[in-house]
Amino acid sequence: MKFSYVFVLFLIASAPIWYNFAFAEDCKQLCVAKQFYKQGEAVIISGKVEAFLPNTPLLIQIYKETTLVDIAQVDVAQDGTFTHSLIADGPYFKNDGKYTVRASYGVTGNVFETSFDYQTSETGKNPSQIFEVKKPDNSGTFDIAYTINGGTLKDIVVDPAILGLIVTIQADHDGSITLDLGREWIDAKTGADGKSGDDDKYIIYIDGVGVPYQETTIKPESRLITIQFQEGDSNIEVIGTYVVPEFGPITILILIVAISSGMIFAKKSSLLRI
Repeated sequence: MKFSYVFVLFLIASAPIWYNFAFAEDCKQLCVAKQFYKQGEAVIISGKVEAFLPNTPLLIQIYKETTLVDIAQVDVAQDGTFTHSLIADGPYFKNDGKYTVRASYGVTGNVFETSFDYQTSETGKNPSQIFEVKKPDNSGTFDIAYTINGGTLKDIVVDPAILGLIVTIQADHDGSITLDLGREWIDAKTGADGKSGDDDKYIIYIDGVGVPYQETTIKPESRLITIQFQEGDSNIEVIGTYVVPEFGPITILILIVAISSGMIFAKKSSLLRI
């Protein structure tokens, strides 16, 4: 079991380190470099106007709901392109959520809009939303604090077969999810029993692809991790070396037999379709 875990870690380390979160929007009028920003990051805004007007700046306004949080006049190049950047911080960037970027140029009514999601540093450190997770042995539930930007958390299920959690999301666009993982429920350790020794890295898969994560806070009772995702992603696997409930030897044997039987059945089914 330990050998398999180390081998999987080796495969993850051998894969490309950075997951591609490039924003794929075709920026013909107005767009932002990415759909999700954290406090302190530079928001890059760019676009192109249809007709260049000499000595006419483009007006960019950023709103949080109906509150104006930033305004700027931006020069437009002769080919119609423009770029503007600002730091997402300060007295007007205090609330999480969607921020609307509005650009106007030339005659009245020539207005374009786009948006991005924003997360404060405080939210990233202290997730405030709670998801109640059922224990697979039906002995009760436990809570996982989280925050998500760019989508919606649909479900969290304990999967003893992978010693981890399966987190189901609806990713409306690129974003991130922060999970406060209580060590009592799931952990990753270097010890042979999976529960002792130094902290080890979790293994993270998104729809079957290994991805990196950021760990911002390590406490005696929990570990805080942030996972970035892309639009359309759905299943996130968080794999450790221990997950609740702890199984005894007999239960583990039954679990292995069940998994093996499922693999044999799947193999036979695939042969029948040939």
